Amino acid sequence: MAPKIRHQFLLPKATSDRLAELARKGGVTKSDILAQALAYWLDRKGVSELDERFGRRLDRLANSLDRLVRDSHIELETLALFIRYELAIHPPLAEGDQAGRAAGALRFDAFLNQVARQVAKGKRTLEGGEGH
Repeated sequence: MAPKIRHQFLLPKATSDRLAELARKGGVTKSDILAQALAYWLDRKGVSELDERFGRRLDRLANSLDRLVRDSHIELETLALFIRYELAIHPPLAEGDQAGRAAGALRFDAFLNQVARQVAKGKRTLEGGEGH
């Protein structure tokens, strides 16, 4: 059995009455109830210490993730609007227009190569870089 140390402290009457009632109903001593309550409170304070140590860092990470999600939505919406615009202003190629299809395939390959070069260099067109 662990050694116990006697403590003396004052409780408000209402709290003391609640403690006495709880001890009567629960079949435990007031000391046991207070020891458990104090241990729980001290443990919760330890959680607060972790919050103080890591809370700001986690908040910054959460904010960064929120910005990434927002930026992703903006990029997807921009792409969708651009595609809708391009499809609206350019008529489809005729079935037999092999030259038009070949030119389109070449432009698409050039576009993919440009994207790959920009990504490999870490460049972003909308951040003021030349990009074209």
